[in-house]
Amino acid sequence: MHIRQLELDDDAELHAFYLAMRDAELAENPDRPIWTEQIMIGQLREPTKDMVVEAWAVFENDSPSSTMLGGGLIFIPQLDNLEKAYTGVCISPQHQRRGAGSAVLEHLVSRAAAHNRSTVLLESQYSFDRREDHGYRRFAEHHGFAVASVEVSRKMPLPVPEEQLQAWIDEAAPHHRDYRIETFEEIPDELLSSVCHVVNQLALDAPTGDIEFEAEKITPEIRRESDARYKKRGGNKLETVAIDQDGQAVAVTTLGILADEVDKVHQWATIVNREHRGHRLGLAVKAANLRAVQRAFPDRAAVYTSNHEDNANMVQINEKMGFEPVELYVEFQRKLDA
Repeated sequence: MHIRQLELDDDAELHAFYLAMRDAELAENPDRPIWTEQIMIGQLREPTKDMVVEAWAVFENDSPSSTMLGGGLIFIPQLDNLEKAYTGVCISPQHQRRGAGSAVLEHLVSRAAAHNRSTVLLESQYSFDRREDHGYRRFAEHHGFAVASVEVSRKMPLPVPEEQLQAWIDEAAPHHRDYRIETFEEIPDELLSSVCHVVNQLALDAPTGDIEFEAEKITPEIRRESDARYKKRGGNKLETVAIDQDGQAVAVTTLGILADEVDKVHQWATIVNREHRGHRLGLAVKAANLRAVQRAFPDRAAVYTSNHEDNANMVQINEKMGFEPVELYVEFQRKLDA
């Protein structure tokens, strides 16, 4: 087998890489939300200040006409969590069990070491009934990785009846009379800094199992650049924010909608500043944001999200809103020797 970095200016090669990734991701769950091809290509071709991304493909041999079997991605943070590397391996189902996945994963580990990273994280998704013995878990453990964090992927059908949305909003309202709830397609300048602060705390405030994170360091400038790239790649976002009496954002929830997907909505992070909890702000912002998405994109059929299985507060809200468990989203961790 032959592993080399993907030729990012080669449209055909990028397309083949995406097909391998898509087929691997959807093999066990055809409904699983994944990157669109446009999002993937944009992520690879447009470097960002906060993350270096490398794509590596594995071929049968080193001849120019060799078949691509799949590949892997490695994400190297540049602003925070500088000891970490995030990885993913995708081998086309018809080419699995030939050693390609092992070759790619070990190559990604070597790349993490080359970037002076001491912690390598590997993500995977699989069914609840194979939690202890799924092949993906056995594969990760064979390569020295251990289960470090377990989330549950969930799905909620749309639309939610308007009267139910209003009931949730009315239920939460008496608990946050000192806050404003507002929804935006683009966060205004006067709120952007406080929104970044709230979202940067997510890795500290949400359960992360055995993985230790530091707060992210996304600035308003980086956030604006990220939003522009997402929009350029066919993405829309709706964000609902809770604003305190000082005019600062203290809770944020985000829903992402991609033009290339016909029926999906992606629930991104929902986070409430720890000093402002106990006011039903999580339910308030999620219900208001969902209402806005249903009005703006009435053709969408479901919302997809995931929460750490120990995140009791957010799991309770999502279950209340009708999110049903679909599968496990597992993160494995391997510590590298100095």
